[in-house]
Amino acid sequence: MPNPKRRHSKARRDKRRAHDALAIPGMSRCPNCQELKLPHRVCPSCGHYKGREILETNQEV
Repeated sequence: MPNPKRRHSKARRDKRRAHDALAIPGMSRCPNCQELKLPHRVCPSCGHYKGREILETNQEV
């Protein structure tokens, strides 16, 4: 197996890793309470999904 002759610099290593950052997830507004939530998931603030109450929450809208 071939091995590297010289070590790679930190700059070269960091240039390779420049595109490894995590992307911000796309958020959508809840049609019931207008809070930001992940799409296709129950709203964590009001507990609604597709117009129905799935989770009971302590807060009243």
